Amino acid sequence: MTIRVLLVEDSQLALIFLKRILDSSPQIEVVGEARTGLEALTLIPKVEPDVICTDLHMPQMNGLEFTSKVMALYPRPILVISVSVQIEDTKNIFQLLEAGAVDIFPKPNTGLAADDEVFKQELVKKIKILSGVKVFRKRPKLSIQAQNLQARDLSTFSSKKSYPKPKIVVIGASTGGPQALKELLTQLPSDFPIPVICVQHICFGFLQGLIDWLAVSCQLPIQIAQAGDMPRPGKIYFPPEQLHLELDARGRFICSDLPPVAGHRPSVTVAFESAAKFYGKACVGILLSGMGIDGAEGMQVIAQAGGFTIAQDEATSVVFGMPKAAIELGVAQQVLPINAIARVIVERTRSGEPARRTGGSLQSPRAPSHERLD
Repeated sequence: MTIRVLLVEDSQLALIFLKRILDSSPQIEVVGEARTGLEALTLIPKVEPDVICTDLHMPQMNGLEFTSKVMALYPRPILVISVSVQIEDTKNIFQLLEAGAVDIFPKPNTGLAADDEVFKQELVKKIKILSGVKVFRKRPKLSIQAQNLQARDLSTFSSKKSYPKPKIVVIGASTGGPQALKELLTQLPSDFPIPVICVQHICFGFLQGLIDWLAVSCQLPIQIAQAGDMPRPGKIYFPPEQLHLELDARGRFICSDLPPVAGHRPSVTVAFESAAKFYGKACVGILLSGMGIDGAEGMQVIAQAGGFTIAQDEATSVVFGMPKAAIELGVAQQVLPINAIARVIVERTRSGEPARRTGGSLQSPRAPSHERLD
């Protein structure tokens, strides 16, 4: 099956080398080219693309306006291809993801990168993945009643095993991860009592933009982990770009440039395994939306150490790859929609076990002994 792609780019040079890259793949056909968002909107119903690649800066209608219009009128997977990694631009790029774009990809400064085989392979791989992504018109936030209904339904996924109170949460994500991280992290209260480590696969140069974007809505401070520092309660940490994040024998951060694991550095599995080794049963591992299998084996180590594990469900994952790998490995104790995960871990840190459900509402248990999933 041929993947139909629409290119939206105001630079003629960029259009030429992007088209040359995509034409090199027999599975991809460029069915349309547009220099502005307005022009692209008129083309979409005519050429019916499977994937749209758009730039951020364009005349008449910028990438953010264009993405919002597409998701309202003609929902399609959108890949943002941008050369800009300045702070003000990365903020806009993550607003694009919030508006409905699926992923970002760095555009080189010149067409010379069109001759770079690695660049070609990565772009083609991204488009092939996105062609299988299901997107929907932007929906309003769930009402409180709907959220409570979903929360009551979580017992379907519950385990009867007991776990101690967690001392650290480690989260892994890839494609679709920024959106999922925002949903989860913004629900953590300002008095969240333990540290959170997040490993997000992201293109070089975009990490600080991700942190700044998340920080606008999060109640907890977010920072890049520094080697030698101890993870502090109520703080969210990301590994430095292109470095693995681990913990030493005293629980302090190690940032290493050891070889990639499963093609990734930083690797979710590396962070999971290290946290499991130090925290054991008190470690919580969470796998969110993402392509590939990174994190599944690391989650297995957490489970074997007696820790608690959660995988995002398929319905709310942009790409159900990493969570699916953990589920198939049998190492996810719970499979939950993204808007329910924070609720579960907050309950565990506060009460020692999930709140009991009485008459459709949540009430804290009287005795905070070992945690139990009802």
